[in-house]
Amino acid sequence: MTMSVRTTEALVSLTHPFRTSALDEMQPAGTYRIVTDEEEIIGLSFLAFRRTATMLHIPAIEISATARQVVAIDPGELDAILEADSRPA
Repeated sequence: MTMSVRTTEALVSLTHPFRTSALDEMQPAGTYRIVTDEEEIIGLSFLAFRRTATMLHIPAIEISATARQVVAIDPGELDAILEADSRPA
């Protein structure tokens, strides 16, 4: 039996600069690409997946840069960044 893997991509727009534990410097507001990899959980009577990696692509899409980077980010940390960004300033 082969394990199925799926990858999903999402764009998140942040209106405030933010910091992650994976990066030393503050990241500017903008639209960022998030890629999530998941693998199928074998042996269940229904289809289910477990997250294996969440990656943040930097810099923001609208920033013109010759160097781009992909960093692993903890999903809980990403949720906290999104929640903090949604609060009124």
